[in-house]
Amino acid sequence: MYTLTIVLFIALPILTIVVKLFDGPGEMWDHVVTYLMATYVTNSLFLIVGCTFLTFVLGVFSSWFVTRFHFPFRKILEWLLILPLAIPSYITAYAYAGIFDHSGSLQILFKTIHIQFPRIDVMNPVGLIVVLSLSLFPYVYVSARAVFLHQSRTLMETSVLLGASESRTFFRVVLPLARPAIVGGLVLVLMEVLNDYGAAKYYGVSTFTTGIFRSWFALEEPETAIFLSAILVTLIFGLIAIEKWQRRKIGYVDGVKSSKTITRITLKGFNKYLVCCLVSIPAFFGFVLPVMQLIYWAFLTFNSVFNTEFFGIAFQSLGIALVTALLTTTTAFFFIYFVKWNKLRSVRFISKITTIGYAIPGAVIAIGIMIPTLALDKYLIVFFKSNFDISISLLINGTIVALVYAYIVRFLAVAYNPIEASSLKIGNHLSESSKLLGITAFKTLLKIELPLLKTGFLSAFILVFVDVMKELPLTLILKPYKVQTLAVKAYEYASDELIAESALPSLFIIFAGVFFVLILNRIIRK
Repeated sequence: MYTLTIVLFIALPILTIVVKLFDGPGEMWDHVVTYLMATYVTNSLFLIVGCTFLTFVLGVFSSWFVTRFHFPFRKILEWLLILPLAIPSYITAYAYAGIFDHSGSLQILFKTIHIQFPRIDVMNPVGLIVVLSLSLFPYVYVSARAVFLHQSRTLMETSVLLGASESRTFFRVVLPLARPAIVGGLVLVLMEVLNDYGAAKYYGVSTFTTGIFRSWFALEEPETAIFLSAILVTLIFGLIAIEKWQRRKIGYVDGVKSSKTITRITLKGFNKYLVCCLVSIPAFFGFVLPVMQLIYWAFLTFNSVFNTEFFGIAFQSLGIALVTALLTTTTAFFFIYFVKWNKLRSVRFISKITTIGYAIPGAVIAIGIMIPTLALDKYLIVFFKSNFDISISLLINGTIVALVYAYIVRFLAVAYNPIEASSLKIGNHLSESSKLLGITAFKTLLKIELPLLKTGFLSAFILVFVDVMKELPLTLILKPYKVQTLAVKAYEYASDELIAESALPSLFIIFAGVFFVLILNRIIRK
């Protein structure tokens, strides 16, 4: 019963979108299909292909270099390559727009040293691909590095003994075995690209997500927004299904029993500096350069932005993120064990529905939540007025409750995975021994298993916290009138062409993310 309740709670936005499709499209649907749909499809697919290729190159090769070779500053670059995850993609987009603007930092620098440098225009689809890839490649880097670190040394030694070169061994042996992990990282990149709104809107690139916002707010056609949402979700799951079908008959089992893991090669001479420079490129352009630009802007606008209002917004953002992270991890924790205690296979199959929230863009989830909560509020208003003669306002829609609910739906999968992984490591022997001693399953969970799950629980908490701090599309639609977050404030500054003023709230998001990412990295290492 508890399991089905949580499944319904999480699946409600998706079910709402499906049900509303039967109402038909809005009056502007024909206009959207005739004049805008081709642009949405073309741009979205172009971003998917471009970002997939670039994040693959940046993530896979940087992870292989830091895993396979010894070179100067390797240990620093190893964790520096993770930090772009702490910067929301739309903030990276703002920074690069300022760097390459006609009066931006790059032009000022070259004018200072009396060099005429042609202006580079990044405010286009190609520029958006580069910016998104620099922000998102750590998803691939982390996944690939985890596999490369545990790659069997025996396989590589065998390949070398058979006459294969280092590069041929990598492409023919190492890379194919790492494919599931790399594809997992690329799927996360794909989801983030299709979820992006701030960067695409600022760069003037029309995608499905910007189309959903335009239909809902500019055209005032929620029905059209729902149809676009359905197409976007279908596109996402279609791409995932195609990849799974393509590798349906391929196995990825390492049959080598040796526990010897890969050893690093110490590079010498020119090669060590070359590899150091190559690995530094994604770290520098993905994290160091955008942060330097934001710090420069923050010094210029500090006096006008840093005030009591900023403190209030910062505390609101932190409070919402902390509460959401706690509720999301707690929900994931109990849900995992409710499923574990239930012996029905059908329940375990249905439970997988709760993990699809992260695959659905925030704008789609926001629409799927706004419709049923508004209907419920209207019912409650009529009910209290007719039965008790009491006039009430909206209780759920447009409140912090709806916003936190949307965050839980969106990020439950983020909390679910690390907690489930920790749970599987514990196994069933402790709970079974406790049961034989007459202890209830719930008491065993709280007294024995919960303390052993603290690493997975804390990892889940940090991941959800960082994601909530960065989330923009969902927050823009559902945030209450008097509630503000740092992500929305940075977006509003940029939308009003006050790009430099967006630096301080952006830096606060980044430093909060970096702090928790470093803690998470330390937890993983331990």
